[in-house]
Amino acid sequence: MPIQRRIERHQLPYYLKVFNRVTDKPMGYIGNISRDGLMLISPWPMLVLAEFDMRLKIPGREGQQHYIDFSATCRWTREDVTPGSFDSGFELADPPVGYLELVEVLRQYFTFHPNAASA
Repeated sequence: MPIQRRIERHQLPYYLKVFNRVTDKPMGYIGNISRDGLMLISPWPMLVLAEFDMRLKIPGREGQQHYIDFSATCRWTREDVTPGSFDSGFELADPPVGYLELVEVLRQYFTFHPNAASA
């Protein structure tokens, strides 16, 4: 007898791309995110202990984009298991409100609610 899946899979319609706020060039994608920092997946290793001015471009309603600007310090970098990719950990000393709101929205979106699955 086949087992029926009770957990709905979620797929993001957009990957959260991180941009250099000064040059507007893409730096990579968010691998994970928390209130204190993020992991960036990039084609390049990042300079450890350097501070970067970053920007997230969040798609909004009616095609509008919202920007979340912040500064973060690279704490570590290492080669990813995927050839040609690097993972880098960044710490935000003073995350802006928009960043904290995004973290909370993503946390709620990806939280498993067992009572909702059986409804």
